Amino acid sequence: MDKFYTDEKHTQILIALMKFHGVKKVVASPGTTNITLIGSLQSDPYFEIYSSVDERSAAYIACGLARESGEPVALSCTGATASRNYASGLTEAFYSNLPILAITSTQHVGRVRQLMPQVIDRTNQMNDMVKKSIQVDVVHDQEDEWAMQVLINDALLELRRHGGGPVHINLVTTYSKDFSIRELPKVKGIRRYFLNDDMPSLIGKKILINVGTHACWSQQLTDAVDLFCEKYNATVICEHISNYRGKYGIYPSLFVNQDGRSSPLLEPDIMIHIGGVLGFGGGIKIKMREVWRVHPDGEVRDTFKELTNVFEMKEIDFFEHYCELNQNSIMDTSYYSEFYQECINLENKIPELPFSNPWIAKNTVGRLPSNCELHLGILNSLRSWSLFNINHEKNINIFSNTGGFGIDGLVSTLLGSALATPQKLFIGVIGDLAFFYDMNALGNRHISNNIRLMIINNGRGTEFRNYNHPAACFGKDADEYMAAYGHFGKQSRDLIRHYSEDLGFDYLCAETKEEYLDKINIFLENDIKKHPIIFEIFTDSKDESDALNILFHIEVSTKTVAKSAVKELLGDKGVTMLKKIIKK
Repeated sequence: MDKFYTDEKHTQILIALMKFHGVKKVVASPGTTNITLIGSLQSDPYFEIYSSVDERSAAYIACGLARESGEPVALSCTGATASRNYASGLTEAFYSNLPILAITSTQHVGRVRQLMPQVIDRTNQMNDMVKKSIQVDVVHDQEDEWAMQVLINDALLELRRHGGGPVHINLVTTYSKDFSIRELPKVKGIRRYFLNDDMPSLIGKKILINVGTHACWSQQLTDAVDLFCEKYNATVICEHISNYRGKYGIYPSLFVNQDGRSSPLLEPDIMIHIGGVLGFGGGIKIKMREVWRVHPDGEVRDTFKELTNVFEMKEIDFFEHYCELNQNSIMDTSYYSEFYQECINLENKIPELPFSNPWIAKNTVGRLPSNCELHLGILNSLRSWSLFNINHEKNINIFSNTGGFGIDGLVSTLLGSALATPQKLFIGVIGDLAFFYDMNALGNRHISNNIRLMIINNGRGTEFRNYNHPAACFGKDADEYMAAYGHFGKQSRDLIRHYSEDLGFDYLCAETKEEYLDKINIFLENDIKKHPIIFEIFTDSKDESDALNILFHIEVSTKTVAKSAVKELLGDKGVTMLKKIIKK
């Protein structure tokens, strides 16, 4: 019977990506654990395979092949101590910058240290033996398949990066005897570019620039991105924490979160991803064909699961380079104009909201004083305030702790920032659980008078009571342990007031829209000679959830209405069963 590729999906993916990245030379050593790999490679005429019984010799053969040919060379060995014999050859490759790919096959890693024969621990490698070491596990579902493709791409790219060097892949096997697969799966290859490389073309492409968390922009970078947008008819989509203040910024959180609504505006050919972690809404429902990541670290970060190119360079260099490549283009900003108008039209349809964090955001963004700095707590506050535009001309910088994306340090971060620039007003918006988590920061003797802290006190982690949260199916039962209801005085009207006043803060509070509007101007008064101020606002979780529900359903497609009707009729189990029938 003819033999083709193994039916091990993860091994197929590795082979396909070896072909994509030009790894065709292989030095194979005999063994059982690597049969699924070698049995597949030897049936594919693309690969040039050499045999070596001694793994130590095999590693040095690979060094010679790589040095002479200038190409990457793969090694393949079985389990047990076979891989240990690669150490000296890989050390040579490390210091000689030779692109050697050491693929060590292994049994299920759960067998490590269980006194099973021919199973050793390859978790850690010597510092000067390989540049990168990864483990490729068995693929069970689409998420595994995506993760393995990204992981393997990352490893294979490292073979040539920064002068080149050896890389290790620990490949799990199931010892499958099925070699009947005639074609390798389609895989997503990722390429890396440096500034002096021949860059791929953007001519004729529909382009979105998606900006995550970003430090304050230089004028030079802003100008370069604006010019790029004019030359390529591109649009910048961002959040407040993106801090982009150029001509072509769109804040699409409200637009993209309309339930069931789709738009060709959200279907770019290429999305250029810059900055750090996205806070809320930056990638939801955007159906891009490719993602290009631009960052000086050059790391593979497949946030949107469509990454094709990584540009290891400064953002300014990337945008200026592409502007140079398209010098004679005619200015075109029609994509931005259409996108902007759609967002404005939607904002004009926002109905009255219940008293909640979104209502507060909507009625506060226009009142923020110029040149202040706004710090937003993660999830509820960041989401709520991202739904409404802030006037760029006021020069307001906005930040959130989205790096680790935890609730535990916003007050302290606000304090540290305010200490660094005492002449600027710093405004924080935070939920009650996050405040109590970090309330000790208010007792710091370095606290400065340029702090304004707004606490949205709904008596719980209101995130877990939102209509669209996974905990919503528990209803009020989510309060006890998921939403942590009932701690910290159960929305006590005295607890935060006494604490803050005893520490020298001025204290304000509101329980209604009228009370809020009566006091917000005092809170935002740009006079840092006074005491720091805490503004505690009491809201209800149902109102918080209802506000989001209203905002996300300003425009609903007929398709969504039909889906909701079917779900209401059949229930979750019925919908799941119907999907299975349709697939058949």
